[in-house]
Amino acid sequence: MQYFTSLVDRIQRGIIDPIIVLLFGIAGVVFLWGVILYVIGSQGDESKLAQGRKVMLWGIVGLFIMSSAWGIVKLLCDFFGTGC
Repeated sequence: MQYFTSLVDRIQRGIIDPIIVLLFGIAGVVFLWGVILYVIGSQGDESKLAQGRKVMLWGIVGLFIMSSAWGIVKLLCDFFGTGC
């Protein structure tokens, strides 16, 4: 059982945690890209303003979903005392 716990811990720290950080970074870049499209790229063009708003919205939705899931997992880990 100790080997299995150690293996799961190594997989979490070596693979899953970096993937989560990468996904948060991608969602942040998507949001910032939407801001750039909205502020700089639009220059009064209504279609580009709408596109920038849509990209910003999806960036915020992605960040919200990931942070919510991360918070739920942390709450469950604390509840069960696993220390993940």
